[in-house]
Formats: sequence, C-alpha cells, structure tokens
Amino acid sequence: MARTTPPDAVLDLIRPWLERQRWFPAKGSAEPVERIAVLELTDPAGQAEVRVELLRLPWGGALQVPLVLRTDDATPSSDEHGQERADGPEVAGLVGRLPASADRPAVLVVDGCHDAAFLRAWLSAAEHEASATGHRAGGDAASGVDAVSPSAAPPLADQLMGMRVLTGEQSNTSVLLPAAVPPAILKVFRTVNPGANPDVEVPLALSRAGWRGVPRPLAWLTGAWPAGPHADDDHHVGHLGVLSELVVGAEDGFELACRHARQGEDFGDLAHDLGRTTAQMHHALREALPVDDAGQGPGAAEQRAGSAEDLDADRTAVARTVVDTLRARAAGAIEAAPVLAARSAAIDRVLAAVGQLADLPALQRVHGDFHLGQVLRSPTRGWAVLDFEGEPQASADERTRPDLALRDLAGMLRSIDYAAAVGAAPSPRWSQEARTGLVTGYREEVATQRAPGADAAHDAEVTDVLLRALELDKALYEVVYESRNRPAWLPIPLRAVDRLVADGD
Repeated sequence: MARTTPPDAVLDLIRPWLERQRWFPAKGSAEPVERIAVLELTDPAGQAEVRVELLRLPWGGALQVPLVLRTDDATPSSDEHGQERADGPEVAGLVGRLPASADRPAVLVVDGCHDAAFLRAWLSAAEHEASATGHRAGGDAASGVDAVSPSAAPPLADQLMGMRVLTGEQSNTSVLLPAAVPPAILKVFRTVNPGANPDVEVPLALSRAGWRGVPRPLAWLTGAWPAGPHADDDHHVGHLGVLSELVVGAEDGFELACRHARQGEDFGDLAHDLGRTTAQMHHALREALPVDDAGQGPGAAEQRAGSAEDLDADRTAVARTVVDTLRARAAGAIEAAPVLAARSAAIDRVLAAVGQLADLPALQRVHGDFHLGQVLRSPTRGWAVLDFEGEPQASADERTRPDLALRDLAGMLRSIDYAAAVGAAPSPRWSQEARTGLVTGYREEVATQRAPGADAAHDAEVTDVLLRALELDKALYEVVYESRNRPAWLPIPLRAVDRLVADGD
C-alpha cells in the first residue's frame, strides 16, 4: 500500500508514545529522537501500510519502531486468537490517531508487533533458512523489492492464528506464533546496530554446526539506513529481527528454579543437566565461531605457528589483563558501594590469586549474559539457550569480544542464588545443592572434551580459582546495582561476596 500520511505527523505521535514503552532506552531525555530513515514493507494482503521507522537516539544509536497505518473506518488489529478485529479505541498497540484532512481519511497508527499486517510483511520480506522452509526468500527492507510475492508465499493467515506479544521484555519485543509451521517466535530488535546481530549470527552458526541446544533460526530481516556524517560508508546494514523455532511446552528457567525453591524441591539434577548443557554450548561456540588462543580472531594463531614463546607471552598478557580488569572493576564497585569498603582486602586476595595461575583458558565466544532467564527447560528436549545478544548495556563490539567461558558459568551461579532468594528456599542447602550440581555437570562434560594427556588436576585448580574470581566480580556488580535500585535485595549479593572471600582465604 502506498504511503498516504505525512511522515512528520507520524513522528509527532511516536515521540510521546515512546516514553510509555518499557524498552525505550532514552526516557526523560531532553533531546527528542529524530528520524534516520523510513523502511517500507509490503503487506501481501494489501490491507495496510507497513513501515519501519528508524530513529536516532540522543547518544547516536538507532531505534526501530515498526508501524502499521490503517484508515480509521477499518481498524482491524489482532486479538488473542490472531483474528483481525475492529474495536475502536481498544486497538492493541495503538500509537495514536491522525485526524482526517482534505486529501486523506483519518488514520490509525499501530505498533506493528501487535498487528498481523506487519507480521505478514515481515515474513514475506525476510530471508529464510533453507533447511527450515525448503527454500530461501530474500528481501530488502529498505526498498521492499525482491520480497516473496503473495502468490508464492505460504498461507500466512492460518499461521498467524494465536499470535501474541510477550510482555515484560526490557530491550526487544517478541511475538509468539504458535500456529506457524514450525511453531515460531519473532524477536524484533528495538535497538539496531550495523553488522550482524549476535542473536542471529550465533544461533545460526550453532544450529548449522549441529548443536541442538539453541532454538533454530528460521528467518531474519536485514535493513539498510543512511550512515552518520562521520561514518566511513554511506549506509549501514544490520539485522532488524529474527524468527526462531518455538520450544513447545518449555518453561522459563528462572520460573522453574523459583518454583522448585518455593516448594522445597531439589534442583540439583536439573542444575547438573544445565551445567552439561553450558559446557556443550561452549564447545559448540569454539567449533562454530573459532578464535585464536589470544582471542584476536581466526587465523592469528596460524601466523604465529612455530613460536611457542609468542603464544606463552600472549597467554601471560591475557592473564595480566584479566587480573587488572577485575581489580579495576572491584575498585569501582567499592567506591560506588561503601558497604564493600571493609571487605576490600579480602576481595583483592581472591582476585590476586588469578595472577598466580600458570595459564588461563583460551578466550572464546561466549553467551555474555547467561542466567536462568536465558534458558528454557522442555520435558522432551531438555535445556535450550536463548538470547545471545550479550549484556544489554555493552557496546556492539563488547558483545562479540572473546571472553573466558567460565564467566557464563559464574553468571548462572549468581542466578541460582537469586532464584533461591526470590523463591524463598527453605534452607541454604537448596542453593548449595543446585550450585554443586551445576558445576559438577559442567566439569563432567568438559572432561569428555579434554585432550588426551591433559592435566585434569591442573585444569580443576584453574577452574576453582578463576570461577571464584569471576563470580565475585559478578556479585560486586550486583551489590552496586541493588544498592542503587533495590536496597531491600542488597543482602542477596552481599552474602555471596562474604561467602566467596571466605572460600578464597
């Protein structure tokens, strides 16, 4: 459908609406968002105008707002069954209304994630994984050309039955499509960056490598938009969203752990399985997205072939960098949270122990934001890992930077402590058994991957020292966060700090 509304009028509706959205990262900013580009999509049914507004955030990032525009005398949106309906002021995802003018009728502007027209347009324009659909279809979101034509597209109306927007997400918007073939979930990236999004790149590489611990990407949409005045290229190209298989019958890992804690049910066996899954994920990441021993990217190790001294020097430099980074972060946490000041010497002893290790594990691609809320548990499939975008506050470069695999395990250990607290576990034994199960499962799986002749005792010592330091690093971050945002929760990470520094003595 051709554009019939002035873009500035739409932008005027978007700005106040954004302030009410949980995922909007610039709430309260005195500087308004500005338009970077409008990417037009085509609704195969021809029922609405579909566009993606790319807006410049005050600090220069790009925000994605997909929209559906309909005339106000026909205002269908998707109800809980995926059926299009007209319900006046109760339109799901309503951004606002544009009044009628001399040359056009009144127009409803709707957040596209709530409207079947956007889903139809997205699925038609996306590139599909060949193994998932039996064919590939390409589309350019910037122009709408080469999209799948309505005659060639699958019957989307039936597949959108029951579509439902998930609530509570802080940085993206996801739409469940339980009637799709196969059942799927669409994640729309609200903040977009140039280049590959890790939540497309990593699961795609892992699934193509044959690892079944990640939901398989089925399709993804790429867009192009003008670069800023100081950019090297005229345009940026990046992922706008990804459609992944839905893990049917799965339960959120944090909710599952909290329920077990609340009911006093042992979580150790499930944690043990999760530990094995975590080690399998790290092995699959090394195979699918390899980096060299010093974490400098594929191929660098080959360039140093035959120079063991150089490799040892690289590993020593990595160890020194890790210790310096941990100490700097700890100093910042102690300054930000005075409650840590009396513990500073004990904290430094734990971190200093890392510098005494002969060598550290090679850096590799990691999950980057690993906790119980990033995993699902299915009775038939076991654990599945989600959301490889990394730490939400990290830069695009930081999210893909090689790191220590044990940092993921440390994050999961902290998540178990939070599940015990939120679920009101009946005794400390609940979290102790879950933590032991997680680490034991991880160690057992790593042992199956260990090279012949490797020193298992040495590896165990390195794991103990490094894991304690990395969990302490995470707990210090949590102390700062809770002291600033949720003071009543401060005892959760503070207890962990005390336990970890005592273990390190």
